[in-house]
Amino acid sequence: MLRPTAALAAAAAIASLLVAPPATAEPESVPDYCREQCHHVLPPGQNGNATFAELVAHMLLGVRPPHSDDQLAKYDALVGGYSKLTTGTIGEFFNDNSFGVRPEDVEKTYQPREDVTVVRDKTAGIPHIYGTTRSGTTFGAGYATAEDKLFLMDVMRRAGRGEVTPFAGGAPSNRQLEQQFFAVSPYTEQELQQQIDSVASQGERGRQALEDAQSYVDGINAYIEKSYQGRYFPGEYVATGHVDPITNEGRIEPFELTDLVALASLVGAQFGGGGGNEVQNAVARMSLHERFGPERGEEIWAAFRAENDPEAITTVHDGRTFPYGGAPENPAGVVLPDPGSVVEQPLVFDPTGSAAQTSEPATRAESGNPPPTTDDPVESLRGIFDDGVVPEGMGQPRGMSNALVVSGAHTESGHPVAVFGPQTGYFSPQLLTLQELQGPGISSKGASFAGLSFYTLLGRGQDYAWSATTASQDLIDTYAVELCEPDGSPATVDSNAYRFRGECVPMQTVERENAWKPNLGDSTPEGSYRLVSFRTSYGPVTHRATVDGKPVAFALARSTFLHEVDSIIGFQQFNDPGAITSAQDFQRAAHDINFTFNWFYADATDTAYFNSGANLVRKPVVDPSMPIAGDPAYEWDGWNPADNTANYTRFEQHPNSINQDYYTSWNNKQAPGTAGDRAEKNAVQRGDLLDSRVRERIEAGGKFNRVTLTQVMAEAGVTDMRAERVLPDLLRLIDREPINDPDTAALVEKLRTWLADGGRRVETEPGSRRYAHAEAIELLDAWWPLLVRGQFEPSLGAPAYDALTGMMQINQSPSGWQNGEPGLHVGQGHQGSAFMYGWYGQVSKDVRAVLGDQVPGGFGAPLCGGGDPAACRSMLLDTLRQAAETPSDQTYPGDADCEPGDQWCADALIQSKIGGIGQDKISWQNRPTYQQVVEFPAHR
Repeated sequence: MLRPTAALAAAAAIASLLVAPPATAEPESVPDYCREQCHHVLPPGQNGNATFAELVAHMLLGVRPPHSDDQLAKYDALVGGYSKLTTGTIGEFFNDNSFGVRPEDVEKTYQPREDVTVVRDKTAGIPHIYGTTRSGTTFGAGYATAEDKLFLMDVMRRAGRGEVTPFAGGAPSNRQLEQQFFAVSPYTEQELQQQIDSVASQGERGRQALEDAQSYVDGINAYIEKSYQGRYFPGEYVATGHVDPITNEGRIEPFELTDLVALASLVGAQFGGGGGNEVQNAVARMSLHERFGPERGEEIWAAFRAENDPEAITTVHDGRTFPYGGAPENPAGVVLPDPGSVVEQPLVFDPTGSAAQTSEPATRAESGNPPPTTDDPVESLRGIFDDGVVPEGMGQPRGMSNALVVSGAHTESGHPVAVFGPQTGYFSPQLLTLQELQGPGISSKGASFAGLSFYTLLGRGQDYAWSATTASQDLIDTYAVELCEPDGSPATVDSNAYRFRGECVPMQTVERENAWKPNLGDSTPEGSYRLVSFRTSYGPVTHRATVDGKPVAFALARSTFLHEVDSIIGFQQFNDPGAITSAQDFQRAAHDINFTFNWFYADATDTAYFNSGANLVRKPVVDPSMPIAGDPAYEWDGWNPADNTANYTRFEQHPNSINQDYYTSWNNKQAPGTAGDRAEKNAVQRGDLLDSRVRERIEAGGKFNRVTLTQVMAEAGVTDMRAERVLPDLLRLIDREPINDPDTAALVEKLRTWLADGGRRVETEPGSRRYAHAEAIELLDAWWPLLVRGQFEPSLGAPAYDALTGMMQINQSPSGWQNGEPGLHVGQGHQGSAFMYGWYGQVSKDVRAVLGDQVPGGFGAPLCGGGDPAACRSMLLDTLRQAAETPSDQTYPGDADCEPGDQWCADALIQSKIGGIGQDKISWQNRPTYQQVVEFPAHR
């Protein structure tokens, strides 16, 4: 058996195979107008590939491959260091994002092909790719990305197709991931190819995009072949049984263009969509009507829905409005299911073996691997994927990211300053990859999703930088179709034909037959199932029900369905210095992106914002927040079911702005009049934490620089939004009368003291793993679900309350716990992103109404305590006392990474494994995963 020292020797031997080709001539320098004032960071590290020997060394000795974790400490350090940040210390928390590599920072230089040179830096191992041809540039991007993230890309392309289990094993999280993405994008291979052909037909840029993508795939496959022959491919291929570690027999499947479509559909589903909750909305709305009657029920529904809340902050705040997605005054075509009749459409059929058994919770820690019971190199990998190659909950849609952009009129230098980035979660390796691309028609540096990195998706050009946040305006509608039987017999809710334009037509079925057997990494017993999507002309069926006793199916119509790669044209322009010479050019390029993103731009003189998305032109009578009758009178304007195209809103109808005093976005409302797809864009939204700090400084005549704007972001990122934005009003109500009970008074005082100290969730000192004001934080965590229920359920009644929690969760805590039901966890654990979804605005509006405040967009008569301030106050104090008695292990139940009751650990950020390399936990911060700090002092 191979001992640990032998494992390290093997690692060294395999590393010796990675000898770089002879160094080539130094690539020509590229104009860089940022002059060392551009910085960025992306934890944990650039390198996401571990050879078999490196994976064994990690399992046996805990060592990690080079550049797999060298950005994690910098990222973590900002939590404890932001208050003392200076211009001179930015480099302690971010890496230099200048073009090129200083000679002393060159780690290696090599040529994957004669027309491209790759230079990797010592600082972070980032590839700087210089092509003498355009094809060479994108070939190099594919080659370098495969060097860094091949196994991740392989898992994700299979997730996009709904085929993870045959590749990696039948672990529950693998099944969950493939089911979630297949449900959203159930494509046939023909449809994947159709989308490539469609883009290629879009003029010269479409043709060029196809060539770029093909060269990129060629680069990936060149690395696959070389690494396989050289035996330095990712060790996870051994763990999943695809390559024999001794004989090297096996195969790593090459990539195809259609894999890029599958990857794009995955990214769009997680980050770039909006809508699709119409059935849940209808159930909640009906429950209120049943409880209160139509008039009062509708008043309460409107306050919860917060479609156009007058108190909501907006990114565009210059007085203009951008109506989109709102409900008309008298809608037509609304379809409300009969109460109690809604059932979800099954996705899984004919389960066998382990697929038919109850899944057990994850037992392996994401932040590390348990020591193997053997030092045999192969056996040391046994069972490392028993909980899956991906973490539980990974496939859930994410609405994340933030941006702060201040115009030169309000900065010390007179040049715009930007601190922005996408909040894509925390993974090892990270979903994003860093690169610099320099070649004919391409000049950029920044981040891209691994597997789609033939262009930089978020980053900088020669004299401008850009980033995005998830917007989630409504691009998805739910159509109700009447079920029928082709032979004319009576239909039931199980019928698989529907009426479409006067005919009874069968639903199309798209299937995946997935089967798995135990492998080295995943011991899940043999099993199989069929994934079946029932598709109508509108889209996949999600629910079935009756309406006035007649059976119907609800189908999801998404404007980006069959158009997953159309955005490639916009991204191509972002990377082209000839295409982007101004803020206006950038906005026009962003308009070519069909996913829902808020785009931000900064150069030396201008700032800009544009909200992208394939925004639909709907019939004026349609309410997009409710299910819609499947009838031509209510279909999208100009809709063609053959290719899912329609008429879309014009450029000027999208929220947009140039040189506004400042822009902030944390997935908040884009502009007055623009409705969100859910109910979170209301009076209290986490964007308030950014907006208030920037606005107040500007209103006071203050100026920003890179340091002060970074500090705003960092402080907001460790602040408990409930403490800052809701707790003051709760205390106002409590303070209406003295508290006679000293124990209760002491509880209130703990909250008050924490609030006075900023309401932040930060350690007593870096590395202590204990929060300052830990008791007050735990008290609020335990109190929130109790007070929400106590405030609303008595007035709403249990059925309506439950229906509204089904529409939107009451809380999004840093840990994912504290959601009102014992053991109920929401979202992926340790994901960082917090306080986006929850009843924060609803609680605030109702409490302020109880206090007698004028509350625009409120509930009318208050709900808490039946509108009686004394009763509402009594409820607050009663639930506060209950919270104080709640055991810590109930507030923080623990998981495979954390002991029950460990508050800091429950919140801590964990880079969830997609593969075998674990990372250390770091302290919680609610912050972009990839982040840029930018100030251009010059322009072309």
